[in-house]
Order: sequence, then C-alpha cells, then structure tokens
Amino acid sequence: MRRFPLAHATHPQWRMAAALVVAQLHAQMALPGYAADPPLGLLYITDRYAPHAQDILDYLSDELPGIRDWVGTVGVGICATGVEYVDEPAMAVLACDLPPEQYRVFSGVAPLPASGHDGAGFQAHTALVHADGATPDLAELLTDLADRTRTGYLFGGLPSSRWGAVQFARGDRGQPGQRVAGGVLDGGLSGVAFGPQVEVFSRVTQGAQPIGPTHTITRAESNVVLELDRQPALDLLLAEAGIDLGQPQVAVGRLREVLVGLSGPMARHADGMPQVRGQFGDEVEVRHIIGLDPARRGVAIAHRPEEGMRLAFCERHVAAARADLVRICTEIREELEPEAVGLDAVSSLLAGGTDGGTAAPWRMRGAVYVSCSGRGGPHFGGDSAELQIVRRALGDVPLVGFFAGGEIARHHLYGYTGVLTVFVA
Repeated sequence: MRRFPLAHATHPQWRMAAALVVAQLHAQMALPGYAADPPLGLLYITDRYAPHAQDILDYLSDELPGIRDWVGTVGVGICATGVEYVDEPAMAVLACDLPPEQYRVFSGVAPLPASGHDGAGFQAHTALVHADGATPDLAELLTDLADRTRTGYLFGGLPSSRWGAVQFARGDRGQPGQRVAGGVLDGGLSGVAFGPQVEVFSRVTQGAQPIGPTHTITRAESNVVLELDRQPALDLLLAEAGIDLGQPQVAVGRLREVLVGLSGPMARHADGMPQVRGQFGDEVEVRHIIGLDPARRGVAIAHRPEEGMRLAFCERHVAAARADLVRICTEIREELEPEAVGLDAVSSLLAGGTDGGTAAPWRMRGAVYVSCSGRGGPHFGGDSAELQIVRRALGDVPLVGFFAGGEIARHHLYGYTGVLTVFVA
C-alpha cells in the first residue's frame, strides 16, 4: 500500500497555482513509494480562489483524468504537511489511492441511502463531511448522516469564507442518475463515505481549558443558563473568571476571553474515565458567551442548553492546546506501533524538539486535518506553527486540510478544536 500523493501551491493567479499542483502530483505519482493512479482527490482552496471554484475543478479534472472523483471545500486558510496558507490565495490536493468500490461521494442531490447501502454492495462505515454552517437544522442533519454509517463516525468541518462557502462533490459512482452537475455546490452537506476496508484513526484535540469546576445545569430557558448546581449562573461566572462588574471596561475585556464547555450529563473521556478538572475530553463542545442577564442572574450562550447538561467556564489556552495536539498525534502513532513512541519522545515534542523518526510513517498513507479558523500558526506562536507541531509529532505524512468555521467529529459540531484523521494501511 503506497502513500497518497500530495501537492500544494500559492500564486495570485489560480491557474498558475493549479499548474504547480498538477506538476507536483505527476512527479510524485512517478515515484516508487507513491500511488500511481489514485481515483479520489481531496481539494481545498482558500477563499481568495472561491470565485474561481468551478474553473479550478474543471482544470484539475482535465489535467488529472485518473482522478475521477473530487471532494473538498474552502477555508480562510488551508494546510498541508507542515505548512499553513492563511489569508492568501492557495490550494492543496491529496490524491487518495482507495479501491473505487470502497468509497462514495455524496451531496444533497446525491445523498447516502438511509440504510448506508447503495444497492451495489457498498456499506458506509465512516465519512468525511463538509457542511455549510447556515444550513437549517444542521445538528439534526449531522446526526442523520452519522446514522447512515455503520460506525456513526463523521469527520470534517464547516467551510469558512468571505467570498462564498463553496463545496466540491463530483463523483462517477452512486445511485442511478445521481451525478452532481459541475461538482461545485453552495449550501447543505457533501463529502465522501468510506467502506470497511478504508481504515482510519481519528482524534479530536481541544483548544480550551476549564478555569473552574464542572457544574450541572439545573435551570435554563431558551439559550440562557439561569442556574448551575442550583446557584445563579452569572454569580458563578463572575467568581470563577475573576470579573468585577464595577470596572466595566476590564469586565468586558475579560468576558470576551471566557467560553463555556458543554457536555452531556454523564460525560466521560474516550478511555472511559470520568472527566477531571483541568482538562477537557473530546465529548466537550465549546461555545461562546453571547450576553448576560443581570435581572435573572443568567448567562446567555450560543447554544440551547438543557437541564442536566454539564457546563464548565473555560478559556483558550495555548500551552494546553499545544500539549493536547501532541497527545492526539502520539496516541495515533502508539496505536500503529506502540513500541515506537516513549515518554522521552513525548517530552522532546512538548519542548519543540524532534522524535528521532522511528514511528514507521510508511504505515500512514495520508491524513486530513481540520482546525478551527481561530487557531493556526499565530495562535501557536508563529507562521505554520500548528502544522509544524503535527508534523513533528505525527511524522512526515502526506496531509491536507483547512481552517474551518466549526469542526465535525462523530455527529458533534465543535469550536476551537482540531480533528486529525489518518488513513492507514
């Protein structure tokens, strides 16, 4: 099983960038360690190219006829192995060498069947999904899509763009008559579902850290949390965040830094251990505080909370985000080859060093990384810093992705997170 060819480029003119991408892919496909005829292309473009999305897809399809199916979207930034392109014109392509009978491109006009079976023997197990954040009932649609896969696992994100949240979904196979004209969509959900022979490892990394204990929501109305542990929610927020409303300017600045982490009533880590103070598991969804209700001592959040849910006030924390990013990369490598990664390697990675390169990256064929548009290099300390952390911790794996307006894992919609998914042999 060979590695997936990867290409990325930036140029003020989309045609020049696309030509560079095509040249890189042809060169890699000729190398013995890379797939020579991959049929599926993952295409991500920055929003500077959004007005030219159809032209880009048509050009790449003509120049790379072996890639018959295309999936992707747009972001204010995109990424590839070790590099980030943010607020500049750029594109990236990962050419996936997968059996054609083991994946299906889907969209609103060519959806996955409710059973996950397409009538031709294909059974959806997992899916890469791109979803317009303005889509009505998006949470319910993600749950429905997850139910159409055997594992219930989705990964992907919401497009982020100032010039159109376009999606790419062009497929040669599917239900009779289901072919998306042009392959460029606006709105709804699209992506590619994978069958049981496409094995992936996926992890969620959190970018926020709790500043106090986890509470139970004991009273809520609409999007306002009124009581936590039967105490006024606003009073607990002010106490835990150290906010003094007698100093309005300082208070407003601090409130902008505080978020809420929400989870179900019995939230637990993926390893089955209860959540502990000082860290978030991947069951936690981070949301903004959008207002205060002094009359009722409530806190309004960008979510419709329910009584019994768990809530912790939190804030973005660079050191915690860096450590958690290293953790998920290390967990994936340990699952692939446990003896290759030790405590010394993890300590070195946290310190910004390298690991000695013993993790057998040949077992990883390619990867997709979807990170929040509020993260990226500047948040981690410099240009491409986030993707450099991934590269040092995971290895030199062909990787592509984008900076999203929301991240998807399982049927959940996250914020301030990263979702890393690796295709393995």
